[in-house]
Amino acid sequence: MATDQYEVLGDSPGPEELENLSPNDLHLRIKKLNAGYGKMAILHDFDLFVSKAQSLCLVGPNGAGKSTILHSIYGFTNIFSGQIEIEGKEITSMTPAEKLKSVGIAYILQDNSVFPDMTVEENLLMGGYIKDKTEESYEEAEKIFEKYDRLRNRRNQAAKVLSGGERRLLEISRALVMKPSVLLVDEPSIGLEPRYIEMVFEILNDLQKSEKKTIIIVEQNAKKGLEFADIGYVLVSGQTAIAGSGDELLENPDVGRLFLGG
Repeated sequence: MATDQYEVLGDSPGPEELENLSPNDLHLRIKKLNAGYGKMAILHDFDLFVSKAQSLCLVGPNGAGKSTILHSIYGFTNIFSGQIEIEGKEITSMTPAEKLKSVGIAYILQDNSVFPDMTVEENLLMGGYIKDKTEESYEEAEKIFEKYDRLRNRRNQAAKVLSGGERRLLEISRALVMKPSVLLVDEPSIGLEPRYIEMVFEILNDLQKSEKKTIIIVEQNAKKGLEFADIGYVLVSGQTAIAGSGDELLENPDVGRLFLGG
């Protein structure tokens, strides 16, 4: 799509407007972030607010900077200026390992991050590779097996026997071994059959509602992502062009025309 197609989206929402979407128990905040890869900035004075146990979906065209936001939060980009805070503590320059271990941020990659020749249980235990006490990883893995029959029934089988949906469940569950409070989820529905897409979003919904996880997702299936999320940001060229509740964005004619096939 040509860039000028997005000019009808109007003025970008400011920090106050974004903060109003996440008014209670602010968990993660990004302030005027300029970040990218090498010397090239992808995000431009980018702001983000998300409350504890709130879900945020990032939508927009390819190259808009959606995954770059997740990468920046987790520590995979060059940050030129700006700040990232969790519960008021600045974490901008922490390494990914520090963010996972110290402040509870987990990053769930796009598909194909399981180790196919390792068992399901061994894959799960890899999620706790930076834990000081390995027995804690085993305890968390047992809790996951108690919760998900699909994984328990295959715990001693090689991960390559899993269906696409089961692999995605394993990827999500592996991240839970470190007991994170924030889940960064990159394209949870990519490559999945519809029935498995439903399963994955049910799992994410349960993690948010039952376990009070804060969830930030990037989702090409904008309709599915916005149906799931409490709030959504529409990104264009490294900035937020529209923000609102998931329901508001689903009803927005510009969002519908550009991203929902309406």
